[in-house]
Formats: sequence, C-alpha cells, structure tokens
Amino acid sequence: MAIVHRISSGRHVLLSDHRQEAADAAAKLLENAGFETTAMQADVSDRNSIQAVIRKAQELGQIKALVQVAGVSPSQAFIEAILKVDLYGISMLLEEFGRVIAKGGLGVVISSQSGYRMPALTAAQDALLATAPADDLLALDFVKNVESTLHACNSLRVRGEAVQWAKRGAQVNSIRPASS
Repeated sequence: MAIVHRISSGRHVLLSDHRQEAADAAAKLLENAGFETTAMQADVSDRNSIQAVIRKAQELGQIKALVQVAGVSPSQAFIEAILKVDLYGISMLLEEFGRVIAKGGLGVVISSQSGYRMPALTAAQDALLATAPADDLLALDFVKNVESTLHACNSLRVRGEAVQWAKRGAQVNSIRPASS
C-alpha cells in the first residue's frame, strides 16, 4: 500500500487479489485516502485471470504502473502452489504486463527473501529462470523435482523481463526483503 501511495497520485488504481474481499478492503483503504479505485478478484497463477485484469485496466486507461505483491510462503502452501504462484505466476504476469505497459511505465515486484537463502545455481539455470517462457518454467528439470521453495525466487525473472520492458520504454525492478 505504501508503494501505491507513492506512485499513484492522480491515477485510477485497479487492485486485484485472490480473494475479492481482500481486494475490496484494500480499495476501501485507498478510497479513504482519496484515491479512485476499482477492485477485482484475480489468480496470479492463471493466465486468463491476468489477461482479464489487463483488459479491465485498459478500460480505465493506459497501464502506467504495476505493483506486484502476490506470493505464498511455506507456512501458507505446499511447494507445488508456491512454485505455481511465486515462480510461474509472477513470470507470466510480467510477460503479460510487459506487452502492454505504457512507455515510461514502471513495475515494482516485491520478491521473496528466498533469493538470499537459495544455493547458487549454474549460469545456465540462472539464464533459464530469467528468460525461459513462463509456461516452460515448471517443467525445467531443476525445478520440477525441487524439494525446497528457494527456487521460487522471482528476482532473476525480474532481471530478465527488465530487458523486454525496456524495449517498450518502461522499467521493472524488484525489491527483496532484507535477509535476517
């Protein structure tokens, strides 16, 4: 919410959440602070759902900013769900929004602190996590049999997508929580 407050002055804010009630609650907080909002349900791990968010956002005007905070932790879900949301979902979302973000647009992704705990991958594995099509990520040999959610870190993907966003005259960056 703090990021939205900083970058959304004068903009219509579209909020989406896996639960409509959570999206509505966030929208209410922003409305009370003077923002114009729309809330909708969306599943970050479902391409059709993300495309619906994009269509709704485009109805409201140019897409000039994306703040992505979706994620699941080991205390919330099993590894399959974490990989589907934190790795595939965020990668697919960045691909989809990267196709429509306005020139001069900005994306901010709140990443997992898993990147601080993840063992070193090979340069080839790093490259695949950064640039492989989102639909191929979960089938990668070093991902499909993983026993640790540390490979769900999406900061590599943000770096890879930053190149694509730059081609549209936009930028995307990730913020990772500090390691403890």
